[in-house]
Amino acid sequence: VQLQASGGGLVQAGGSLRISCTLSGFTLDDYAIAWARQAPGKEREGVSCITSDGTTYYGNYMEGRFTISRDKAKNTVYLQMNSLKPEDTAVYYCATGGRFNYLCAADYEYDYWGQGTLVTVSS
Repeated sequence: VQLQASGGGLVQAGGSLRISCTLSGFTLDDYAIAWARQAPGKEREGVSCITSDGTTYYGNYMEGRFTISRDKAKNTVYLQMNSLKPEDTAVYYCATGGRFNYLCAADYEYDYWGQGTLVTVSS
């Protein structure tokens, strides 16, 4: 099971960015995929999750600005981030393998994590 996050970069406040998580060794038909982020000096924070049947969940204050989606043909999950704020600056990680592989873990405790992609929002 491997997850590869990509697409991070530098964006101005108010801008948009889409990051990707490409999976290998397993398929989206069987696994939920989550996004979490960690800013310098802060604890990891859950951002969003999509279950194997396509149900989506968002962390506090994420819904409306962030949208999670997936392309099963590409085995890739996306996080579209709009109206970005400097406080969104963080390393964004994708993850899977919760207590039940096909469900999102409410506590964002997962067995498998990607390497992360850095998103920097300038003011």
